[in-house]
Amino acid sequence: MHGLNGKTAIITGASRGIGLGIAQRLVAEGVRVCVTARKAEALEEAVAALGGPEHAIGVAGNASDESHREEVVARTLETFGSVDLLVNNTGINPVYGPMVEIDLDAARKIVETNVISALAWVQSAHRAWMGEHGGSVVNISSVAGTKPAPGITMYGASKAMLISVTESLAVELGPDIRVNAVAPAVVKTRFASALYEGREEEVASSYPLKRLGVPEDIGSVVAFLLSDEAAWLTGQTLVVDGGLTLTGGV
Repeated sequence: MHGLNGKTAIITGASRGIGLGIAQRLVAEGVRVCVTARKAEALEEAVAALGGPEHAIGVAGNASDESHREEVVARTLETFGSVDLLVNNTGINPVYGPMVEIDLDAARKIVETNVISALAWVQSAHRAWMGEHGGSVVNISSVAGTKPAPGITMYGASKAMLISVTESLAVELGPDIRVNAVAPAVVKTRFASALYEGREEEVASSYPLKRLGVPEDIGSVVAFLLSDEAAWLTGQTLVVDGGLTLTGGV
């Protein structure tokens, strides 16, 4: 894809699953990446899978921790010389059940991790590089953020807020920085396993394409949005769902 080769990306929550799938696609396009996650050992394995230090570095820490964000940005600049691209993929969903019964501390943690930390990463990248040089940002939302999602209501609400943040940042940061979002349905990862494990065929039957997503499905769309191929796209949320929402599902 045009405009990716030689650039540098920070990808949060990228030791496995969707984040690692995004990193793999970007490296294939010639992007150097800094991947983050909580566990150093998992990041070491991810960096090896991405081709080693020539292509990737890993920095372990909590996405909501300001000192971690500053370390990631500083090490990325020191190693690769720029922070052209940012993918906010870190997300949590520690509770299931009705919103009216949710523990409020859990609700605050969901919003803090899924929304506030994503905004904070944009602020850090903007201060360090993008504000002067431009760039592109993709936030990983969810189809649960596009309509009510029974059982994962607070997660969905946080992802709806992330879509709104994406739109506002796109208006504020244009024309030099583009900000878009991707809203996947169920992707086969450890994070989403509770939604399909042991009944994958049944769950997939409600999708017009008759399968669940895989990380590569999201990686290709994120690469497109970050690339010059999407030069006239900003503030948009691309739903990548195998057609699920066309049938009323989420």
